[in-house]
Amino acid sequence: MKKLSIVLGVLFCGININAQETQPQSDSAKVLKEVKIIALAKKKIQTEMKMAVSVDEFLASSDNISFIKRGAYAWEPLLNNMSTERSTITIDGMHVFGACTDKMDPITSYIESNNLSSVDIKSGQEGSLHGATVAGSIDLKRKTTPFTPGKKYSGAYQTGFEFNNKQLFNLGNLSYASDKFVADGSVSFRKAGNYYDGNNNEVSHSQYNKFNTSLGLAYKTSPFSSVRVDAIFDKASNVGFPALPMDLWLSRALITSASYKQLFQHGLIRAWDTKIYYNAVEHYMDDTKRPENLVHMDMPGWSTTYGLVSRANMKRGDYSAEIQLNTYNNLSIAEMRMYPQDRSKRTMFAYSWPWVTTKFSSLAMSNSWDISENSRMNFGGSLGYNYNRSKYVEFNWIFHPGTPQEKSRILPGLHASYELTLNPFNFSVGTGYGHRAPSVSEGYGYYIYNSFDRYDYIGNPDLKNEISYEANASAGFKNEKMGLEAKVNYFYIQNYIIGRILSLGSPMNYQSVGVKGYTSLNHARIFNVALNANYNILQHLHWKGTLTYARATDDKDGNLPFIRPLSYQTSLHFMYKTFGIQTSVNGDLTQRNYSPEYGEDQTPAYMIWSISANYSFNIKNCKTVLQAGVENLLNEYYSTYADWGNICFGLF
Repeated sequence: MKKLSIVLGVLFCGININAQETQPQSDSAKVLKEVKIIALAKKKIQTEMKMAVSVDEFLASSDNISFIKRGAYAWEPLLNNMSTERSTITIDGMHVFGACTDKMDPITSYIESNNLSSVDIKSGQEGSLHGATVAGSIDLKRKTTPFTPGKKYSGAYQTGFEFNNKQLFNLGNLSYASDKFVADGSVSFRKAGNYYDGNNNEVSHSQYNKFNTSLGLAYKTSPFSSVRVDAIFDKASNVGFPALPMDLWLSRALITSASYKQLFQHGLIRAWDTKIYYNAVEHYMDDTKRPENLVHMDMPGWSTTYGLVSRANMKRGDYSAEIQLNTYNNLSIAEMRMYPQDRSKRTMFAYSWPWVTTKFSSLAMSNSWDISENSRMNFGGSLGYNYNRSKYVEFNWIFHPGTPQEKSRILPGLHASYELTLNPFNFSVGTGYGHRAPSVSEGYGYYIYNSFDRYDYIGNPDLKNEISYEANASAGFKNEKMGLEAKVNYFYIQNYIIGRILSLGSPMNYQSVGVKGYTSLNHARIFNVALNANYNILQHLHWKGTLTYARATDDKDGNLPFIRPLSYQTSLHFMYKTFGIQTSVNGDLTQRNYSPEYGEDQTPAYMIWSISANYSFNIKNCKTVLQAGVENLLNEYYSTYADWGNICFGLF
C-alpha cells in the first residue's frame, strides 16, 4: 500500500518579552544553568523519514520495540518481543491501565506526539524503577517548558494529509514562560478513512477519528522549588479494527496529576519530585457496523487508577542514585452483553473483568558508581507488593472452584551491569532477576475472545509469579566518521504464562473454536540481538543501518508466538542548507520459527522502500518546514508476522 503524505509544519515560532532589567541575585545563575541543561535534553518526537509521526511510528524506530497490529490505530507495543503484560508502560511515571480486554487501547494510544518530549526505554530489570517487570519499561515523558528570566511565548503547528487513507491531521502547541509561571498547551486531531492495500483493495473497518488535548501549569514557589498540575484528555471514536469481529464506538481517557519539585544546592540529595495522580479510562467496543454477525455483542470496559510516585536524586562525588516510591490503586471492569438484532432483547450478560481491584506498592533504587574515568558500575533493585481482589469471584469459581477472593504477592527485582570505555571502543555486561504478577486478564479474565487463534480465554487467580533471569551485553565502536554497536540479551523465564486448551467448558462466542485457560509453562527462553551502524559518507550525506533478530522457545522447544524474524532497516539522509532528502529500505525475512499451536502461520519475506524530502524557510520569527514523502514506493502487498489475522496493515 503506497502512502503519499504532505506535511506543513510551522515550528519554533516564539516571542520574547523582557521586563525591566534588575540586578541578578547570586543564586540566579545556578537556577538558569539547571534550566538550560533541561532544555537541551529535549528531543523532537520525529524520525528522519517523517516529521509528524504518531507515537506508534516513533516507537517503531527503536530496535527493541515491535508491534502487534490489529488495525491502523492503537498498536500494541512489544518490548524485547514480549507482550504488554510483561512490560511497564507509564506517562511521566504515572501508571495508566487500558479498559479493553482485547488490548485495543495500549497506554501509548492515550497520548499524542506533539505533547511528548522524549521516550525513556529501559530493558529488563533496569525498568523496575516504575514497578515489577520482566521485559522492561517505557516511560512517555510530556513536554515541559522551563522557567525563563523574561516573558516568552512560543508555539508550533503541523498539518498534513496522507492520500492512501485520506488522513488529515492537525497538531498544535502553545507555551508561555516567565521567571515564576509556565503554561503548556497542546491539541491534536486526526481523521482517517479506510486505506488500500498493495493490491489496491480497500480494507474495510480501518478508519479512525482521534482528538487529544493537554494542559500543564507550573508555578515557582521559591528559587529552587515549584508546583505543577497537568491534564490530558483523549477521545477516539468510530475506530475500525479489520482484524477483529468488532470495532470501537468510543474511547475516552482523562489523565491528571499534581506535583511538587524541590532542588537542593548542597548535600547528598540534589532533587526531590513527588506526584499524585488520577486517571479514568472508558472503552466501548461493539459490532453494530458488522451486519454479517449473527449475534451482536457489546464489550464496554472501565479502568480507574489513582496513585503516587515520589523520587529523589542523589549525588556525591563519583556516586549517583535514584530512589523511587510507587503506589497505586486500580479498578478494572469489563462486560459482555449479547443480543440479537434488537438490543432490547439481551440474551446474555457476564463480567469478563469481574470488578478486579489491584493495589501495588514498590520501593526501588538505581545506583551508578564511576569507578574510574573509563569504567562504571550500575546496580539496583526493587521490592514490590501486589494485591488483587475480585468482587464477583463466582465467575472465577466456575473454572477454579474455591479459589480465594483475594491474592497477595511479593515481587522482588535485582539488576547489575558494568560499563567499560576504551576510546574508541565501549563494552557492557549485565544481569537481572525479577518477578511479575499475572495481569488482570491472566488472573481473572472470563471468556475473553482472541480472534487470532479463535479461542475464548479464562484466567486463573492461582497462577504463580513469573520469575525472570536475564543476561545482557553490548560492544561498540565510535569515532567522528562512523559508529557500530551490537547488543544482545537473553531471558530465562520460569512459570511463563500462556494459554492452553481446556478440556472443560464450551465457547461462549459463536466464532470461537474452543476454550483456553491461562497456565504456567515450566519455563521459556527469549533471545534478542540488534546490530546498529552509521557512517558519514560525506559532510552532508549520512547512512544508518539496523539489523535485529529474536528467537523464543517454550519448555518443549516449541516456538513462542509473535517473535520477530530477522529484520533490517537501512537509510540515507542528505541535507544541504535548507533542503533535505531521506530514503530508507526496511523489511523482514521469512518467518520460519512460527507457532501453529498459538494460531500462527508462516509469513513471507518483504521489503519496503520509502522516500521523503523537506524544505525549510522562515516567515518572520517562525521556522517553516514543508515535507512530502511516499511510504512503500513500490506499492508492495505484504503482511508481517505481527499483523493480526494476516491482514495487510503495512506502515499504518
